[in-house]
Amino acid sequence: MKIKPIRTAKDYKAALARVEKLMSAKKKSPEGDELDIIATLVEAWEEKHFPIGKPDPVAAIEHRMESLGLTRKDLVPILGSKSRVSEILNRKRKITMEMARNLHAKMGIPAEMLIKDYEVR
Repeated sequence: MKIKPIRTAKDYKAALARVEKLMSAKKKSPEGDELDIIATLVEAWEEKHFPIGKPDPVAAIEHRMESLGLTRKDLVPILGSKSRVSEILNRKRKITMEMARNLHAKMGIPAEMLIKDYEVR
């Protein structure tokens, strides 16, 4: 196992190629250990060079709805009305602090994501 840091785009591509070759490696084998190490290095490189920002409040709500299997109708008790749900999810109205508190308490969305500023249409 010859592992080295990923310092350049060329190193990154080589690491990805090695990960692809090791994808079928068994856990707790030398190849599986190598895969874990290289995958960690690749992840660190990607976080540094291809950062993904945190989602805005509406994207966070939509993601949580999907993961919980909720529909827009399920948000009515949380946001207040069918039209209010539509306005929020269509980015025509911003989330109020009361809505943010309800979304946090009832859906488990981190409060810091819900109070983040975002554009309305």
